[in-house]
Amino acid sequence: MKPSSITMLTICGISELPDQGQRSVTHVLSILDPEHPDPEAFEAYDPHHRTILRFHDIIEPRPGMIMPEPEHVEAVLQFGEELAKSGPSRAEGHLLVHCHMGISRSTAAMLTLLAQTHPQESEDRLLKRLAEIRPQAWPNSVMVGFADDMLSRGGRLTDALRRHYGRQLRRDPRFVQWMRDIGRSREVDMAA
Repeated sequence: MKPSSITMLTICGISELPDQGQRSVTHVLSILDPEHPDPEAFEAYDPHHRTILRFHDIIEPRPGMIMPEPEHVEAVLQFGEELAKSGPSRAEGHLLVHCHMGISRSTAAMLTLLAQTHPQESEDRLLKRLAEIRPQAWPNSVMVGFADDMLSRGGRLTDALRRHYGRQLRRDPRFVQWMRDIGRSREVDMAA
């Protein structure tokens, strides 16, 4: 993803998709639960390129649920490569990444794309950029761990994620209970 080819970055949840339809979205990365139907909101969008990934927003195995796997993050990186290749054919673009709430899987995917696009940028700066795009970002740690390895960041992306979690907990202490309630205690503990 060349920085000059994408002029707008958006992260949102499914309920926010109708509001994005008038914003000239050119590329969409949808991350949905496997059983969730395709959002109808996209029927009102102008023509755009869309990639759909399906897995659950979990960090520990659960019966009947699909964990984020390396191939999911590889698909995010492939999406980024295709986005970069399409850059010369357009003057500008608007990338929308969404999951169900626009908090975890989508923010992990956007962080992955930012790290791919800006390989020399510090991990803390990447997470600061992410928080500017989506202040409530709580990236899925499993996805970020895979991205850290695949992008040869040597654990630095995961370390920066710990600091980001800490900032989020200080910004909104309700995250502690929310994350624990959905089985994400390990991420809360990472912030300590």
